[in-house]
Amino acid sequence: MSESSEKSEEKLPISEVYKVIDYVTIFKSEKWWEAIVLYESYGKRSVGVYLWVKKNDTWKRKNKFSVRNLQEWSKIKDAVDKLAPKLAAK
Repeated sequence: MSESSEKSEEKLPISEVYKVIDYVTIFKSEKWWEAIVLYESYGKRSVGVYLWVKKNDTWKRKNKFSVRNLQEWSKIKDAVDKLAPKLAAK
């Protein structure tokens, strides 16, 4: 399934306050939906990592983490790059 056909099937369960520019679904099941979203709010763009859970047939936001600028992203990326190789370690 392509990203564009997936997007036409179900609208992102995100507040109307935000203008969604683009997004990529990372994982989606009957109960969980995780996506990376490029959105705009009050003239500023951010990238958000969202996790929603479906309760009573409605998506509710469980977690949200936003990256506001490239400097912040660089710090986050460096930290993840440093720690990610340790995922395989026991």
